[in-house]
Amino acid sequence: MQTSIGKKRIHTIIFQMLIWLTAAAFLFPIAWMLSTALKLPEDIFTAKPQLLPESFQWSNFINAWNAQPFGRFLLNTLIVVGVSTPLAMLSATMVAFGFARINFWGRNSLFLLVIGTMVIPWDVTAIPLYIEYNKLGLINTLWPMILPGAFGSAFFIFLARQFIMGIPKDLDEAAEIDGCNRWQIYQRIILPLCRPIVVVIGVFHFVWCWNEFLTPLIFINDQSMYTLPLGINLFKNAFNIEYEKLMAISCLSVLFPATLFYFTQNLILGGISLSGVKK
Repeated sequence: MQTSIGKKRIHTIIFQMLIWLTAAAFLFPIAWMLSTALKLPEDIFTAKPQLLPESFQWSNFINAWNAQPFGRFLLNTLIVVGVSTPLAMLSATMVAFGFARINFWGRNSLFLLVIGTMVIPWDVTAIPLYIEYNKLGLINTLWPMILPGAFGSAFFIFLARQFIMGIPKDLDEAAEIDGCNRWQIYQRIILPLCRPIVVVIGVFHFVWCWNEFLTPLIFINDQSMYTLPLGINLFKNAFNIEYEKLMAISCLSVLFPATLFYFTQNLILGGISLSGVKK
């Protein structure tokens, strides 16, 4: 009996050690980023790297923020995520509702076609998109970052469809008996029950828009329309990289996504786990 208890304790200790080592591996880059943001430029590259700076340079954050119009960059980013994220949640759930609840000819083939678009590299569509946005007069605006969310993402549609298929169809039939049409069933029955997966879609899309670099780099030339990733890149030039300022703004830029994930992590885990269950 004591031997089995001892083995369980050893297994528990080993498991906890693996958890701590894994957590340290993921947290170390963030700790190094914060450490670099608090150092003097001459202390960043030394013969003996130090995680803790000799003197904490909190002024690096203020200097970095004032070096470029980051207030404008932050506003542009908030506009993009604030408009695009609700559109992504609505479009993905609406399309998923059609695939999960409406029977029509070629439904499964069309769903496979939608899923197949996930294997198409974004680079293949970049030039056609640029030509299209240019003809519509949307270059140097925020619309090229907003519009893709309005037409649904194959990955989000897949997650939402799997989640909706786990909702009993008896609820739809009961709503139809009460006189509800398709839109009312989606709005009053399905959408409220899809809150976990809607949160997952919202958080994932928020983080994607917040960190997106290549799309604004291609479609935006006017610095006043830059988003945060492009603004951070201004600390890099052909001759010098201001690492302390770059890391200081990077620390500030991760606060929004990290805070959002912290308050929604339970819904995210629940939504992802339930999206693989269908009736």
